[in-house]
Amino acid sequence: MNSRRPARVLVGLTTVATLVSSGLLVVAGPAGATFGTADIKPIESNIAAKPWSSATAASGSATAGLAIDGDPATSWRPDRAGARQWLTVDLGGAYDNLRKVKVVFPERGVVYRYVVEASSDGRRWKTIADKSHNRAASRGEVHLFTRPATRYVRLTFTGVPGHAQAGVSEIQVLNYLRDDLVLGADLSWVDDHQDRQYWVDPLAADRGAGPHQLDVVKDRGMQYARLRVFNEPRSESTGEPNAVPRQGPQRTLTSAQWIKQRDMGLGIDYHYADSWADPSKQPKPRAWAGLEFDDLNRAVYDFTADHLRQLVRQGTTPDKVAVGNEIINGFMYGSEAALIGTVNPPYFVDQADVYQSKPGGGLLWKYWGSTDAVEQQLYDQAWDRFTTLAASGIKAVRDASPKSKVEIHVIVNKDRLAKTMEFWHQFLTRVKAKGQNPDVLAISYYSEWHGTPEALDINLNTMATTYPDYEIDIAETAYPASGGDGSPMPNSPFPRTIQGQADAIQRVFQAANDVVDNKGAGVLVWEPVGYQTMFRAVPGLTNTWEPHASINVFNASRAKHILQDTVHTATGVRAAPRLPSSVHLLTTATDKITHIPVRWQPLPAGATDKPGEVTVAGMTDAGPVTAVIDVVTGRGGH
Repeated sequence: MNSRRPARVLVGLTTVATLVSSGLLVVAGPAGATFGTADIKPIESNIAAKPWSSATAASGSATAGLAIDGDPATSWRPDRAGARQWLTVDLGGAYDNLRKVKVVFPERGVVYRYVVEASSDGRRWKTIADKSHNRAASRGEVHLFTRPATRYVRLTFTGVPGHAQAGVSEIQVLNYLRDDLVLGADLSWVDDHQDRQYWVDPLAADRGAGPHQLDVVKDRGMQYARLRVFNEPRSESTGEPNAVPRQGPQRTLTSAQWIKQRDMGLGIDYHYADSWADPSKQPKPRAWAGLEFDDLNRAVYDFTADHLRQLVRQGTTPDKVAVGNEIINGFMYGSEAALIGTVNPPYFVDQADVYQSKPGGGLLWKYWGSTDAVEQQLYDQAWDRFTTLAASGIKAVRDASPKSKVEIHVIVNKDRLAKTMEFWHQFLTRVKAKGQNPDVLAISYYSEWHGTPEALDINLNTMATTYPDYEIDIAETAYPASGGDGSPMPNSPFPRTIQGQADAIQRVFQAANDVVDNKGAGVLVWEPVGYQTMFRAVPGLTNTWEPHASINVFNASRAKHILQDTVHTATGVRAAPRLPSSVHLLTTATDKITHIPVRWQPLPAGATDKPGEVTVAGMTDAGPVTAVIDVVTGRGGH
């Protein structure tokens, strides 16, 4: 994003040469982060509550939505009595890692009998819970299951004894982080930081992973690293070549080797610029500034293909290649910049006679929707130039590194989804007409510029449902662990603390994982060692850094076990409730459901002396459990 890039300050930079620069691996076992604390639990997300989910019913459909509105005080109730009343939740798309269904019913002390089923298409159903012979009064139940490609969940009542009425107060369908959701980071500054040490526990006898930064981030669960490539690295202010061409093509070859040596996924992000390219600035490389358009187009192809062939030859074939960086406004600006009104970077403006002498690939959004024929023609011509250059970049990837996926990376500014959807419409239509097509549609997400987490959910869902043939990535995200007296960043609910950093990043993981039809492919944190950093310099130790506890989001966000975490039962007034000695536990690696013992806290004195609700805490080796006890007049509980 433009607002973060004018000044690139490397946090705590101390240059002391070490063996790290050799790229030698140091083998060490996993070690815990040492700075700060963060309580990080596996991600659990109720898809039924998402705005793209809906509910229908055999009767009483007008109130079906009350069963998924997140409010247990409201309920769907059928229009007529009788068995075989059903409620179906449509999740808007299929999910592979749904593991839990929670149901809460409207009435206390009632024996509800029902069946829960799951389906991919709404026609063929698989039973995931059969309570048709239930004899216990219970206002709710938690059911664990495994069924990939589930889109629909249906609850059908088979009987409700006595005068009670069928109905559902709340049904939740819970999603968990998929194993194939790739979590990583843009780690391009590993080139700059090659002489730093990154100990996980610098004061311990066994310091854990390190000394190389990549050893530490892999130890903490990062699976993938992206590297940006500047054509000829230059100062963003002066345009003069940098003394050390960091993140240039040749140095990127070395960084790529370090990544692949550690068996991490590799992404390459071509900026097609000599300095930072983002939505507010997309300067042409100096070497291409004076080229006629056809020659510029050939240069894009040749540069991309040549560099990729070098990567392939050295055994570091990228898993993914981004053709441009945050290119919502186009890239490689030329003479059209006068109509765009760009003012960055300074050298692009100060040396306009060089950089703006020939047409480039900038987009003229000011003419979007114009009814003026000349302005509409300029809009279309700009799109044609931009997509011609982009198609050449895509073709270069296909020719030079056919195993690499192609990513197109843009943004969705706050309340500007319509602009991004116009981008995808124009871009995909035009590059396909030119014989090319990407594999991945990607966006950046920083709350201060791009809106709330809920807006992110909507943006991703809109892209995935409009363009279902593509994977969806969050190519950049970050969140600070300090600053602002700990107050949240704009549009975010999370404080600027180490815990808040973990929660904010984990919320982005969740958003990607919740994209319908499992189209969310991955999330990359942007430069966690130098921007809104997840590391700190260790006081009193030269050239030594340690990660924040928040870095454990990469390891701790996936559920290894899923617990039946709530038990519902009923009992009569002044009667002791019957609490189970064990609950169900689903092991995700094997998909097996077993029992695990529960240790319950004592019931408070007098807890059942009058009708109402009592909760009791329990603990298992896999986590806490809550018993919700309805105290009712009459026998109850049987």
